[in-house]
Amino acid sequence: MNERSFIIHTFEANRGCVITGSKRKNDKYHRILEAAIKVFADQGFYQSTVSQIAREAGVADGTIYLYFKNKDDILIQFFRDKTKQVFESFRKAVQGGAHAEGKLRQLIRLHLKAFQDDRNMAVVYQQETHQINRPAEEQIREMSKMYLDLLSEIIEQGQEEGSIRKDLYLGLVKRFMVGAVDEVINTWLHSRIEYDLAAMADPLVELMIHGVGVSRKNTERK
Repeated sequence: MNERSFIIHTFEANRGCVITGSKRKNDKYHRILEAAIKVFADQGFYQSTVSQIAREAGVADGTIYLYFKNKDDILIQFFRDKTKQVFESFRKAVQGGAHAEGKLRQLIRLHLKAFQDDRNMAVVYQQETHQINRPAEEQIREMSKMYLDLLSEIIEQGQEEGSIRKDLYLGLVKRFMVGAVDEVINTWLHSRIEYDLAAMADPLVELMIHGVGVSRKNTERK
């Protein structure tokens, strides 16, 4: 029996248990996951193969199946484990803020910094969340809800404090903010010039809170 046949036999015998529990979290699991993210970022998810991932991770092709069911499962684990961990860190950091504007600045700054620190993650996240047919649909929806719920809390607090207008639909404001962050990240990823993505956080929040127009009072004074 060759290695791949042995691994598949073991997988079937354990009914998937080999990809759960402590084995999922060991060093080889993380090495394979990181290798897959790099391959997905370089090649695109649909153009990538298990063989390419195994080569990048420095393991045999069959070893992948000890930790993941298939290529789709690798992408699902990326969103379920790695990306979820990053997004949950946003909430923990934002909870420490006193005012809505400060919380928004912290959230946007952490978001941009996390993606800047892990470009492969940023590429895969941006690529897959913009697909129509998404293998990790359930996980992407969970991430989106987590982020939108956090924004809702910040916006509603800002409306109570008077720093954010109350006459705008909450859903519209959330999507405006998400779209702005999304475009800033996409522009950074496709730029031919290297620059500090995280440094865009404060100017971006200024635009979100104050806009680009001049208030009528200031215009009348002139």
